[in-house]
Amino acid sequence: MSNSVKTVLLLGLMTGMILGIGQLFGGPQGLVIAFVFALLLNFGSYWFSDKIVLAMYQAREVGLDEAPELYRIVQNLTLRAQLPMPRLYIIPSESPNAFATGRDPEHAIVAVTEGILRIMKRDELEGVIAHELSHVKNRDILVSSIAATLAGVIMMLANMARWAAIFGAGRSERDNEGAGGILGLIAMSVLAPIAAVVIQMAISRSREYLADATGAKVSGNPLGLASALEKLERSTQVVPLEARPESAHLFIVNPLSGSALLNLFSTHPPIEERIARLRAMAV
Repeated sequence: MSNSVKTVLLLGLMTGMILGIGQLFGGPQGLVIAFVFALLLNFGSYWFSDKIVLAMYQAREVGLDEAPELYRIVQNLTLRAQLPMPRLYIIPSESPNAFATGRDPEHAIVAVTEGILRIMKRDELEGVIAHELSHVKNRDILVSSIAATLAGVIMMLANMARWAAIFGAGRSERDNEGAGGILGLIAMSVLAPIAAVVIQMAISRSREYLADATGAKVSGNPLGLASALEKLERSTQVVPLEARPESAHLFIVNPLSGSALLNLFSTHPPIEERIARLRAMAV
């Protein structure tokens, strides 16, 4: 399935869910409000999903003056990959990681954490950047960003349903609030896993293998990316990133660990398998 088709399906699914919830909790009036909200959200998801994700992590844009080595690495690799120069952002976190976002190669963004700039050697950083540029080249970035926005909306609706259940459960059943509370609890229990499933359906794990392979060809050094992945795997466990589950799939390595709920959102293949494939490319 192409990324364009996935984008349309994601936006359609988001619209349907919002309309259904509006009808459930507000009747005909709620349906109208939900329809307006869905239109605004579809527009915002397409045009501003990258800005939403960057705002989640308080990323700031940098240029040649502020990050000369990073800028020159990206500039060199974009020439090799035959891509436009993306905008560069730095995330204020010591946890090493990186992601790419944007709606197309002409509006692409590469974001890296302060931590990854501190611990990576040049060839390793080139491997990471080449991987992210491969997501741009393979046009993964729009569907990934929209999936993050959609999952965030679903989680927001789940939290709203939870609060509706809490307040509804404390009122009289004569006001029919008992049923509303039960519906809220059901909605909460269903929507959170749906958010994870939506991401897993939209974001195939094979895209990471493809980005690794393409990135290794762009950088000309599969062992540099393999070494970077090893270092990232160790470092993210020592210094975890305070990542939102619904946007974790954007990063080069999974920033989440711990609870079963967080693991629901895992869309990354095993690091060991990714490293083995890269090393096999170098033979």
